[in-house]
Amino acid sequence: MSDLPVYTKSQLALRNGQDKPEVWVAYKGLIYDVSRSRLWRNGKHYEHWAGQDLTHELGDAPHDEWVFQNFDPIGKLA
Repeated sequence: MSDLPVYTKSQLALRNGQDKPEVWVAYKGLIYDVSRSRLWRNGKHYEHWAGQDLTHELGDAPHDEWVFQNFDPIGKLA
């Protein structure tokens, strides 16, 4: 994991499914590409938006952090 590239919050914000085709979210300092998930179409997943750190929003979700096991981390949040 130490060899993952580091991205700023501004760089993450551009990967919101609107400004660029990538759909990225951060959780606990890691960035995940969720573009292949049908639940993140157009960068929105229920009331949550891609391109941001969702660490503090996970408490509102009907699932736990295990959901991130379905995606490989692609970077670290600066």
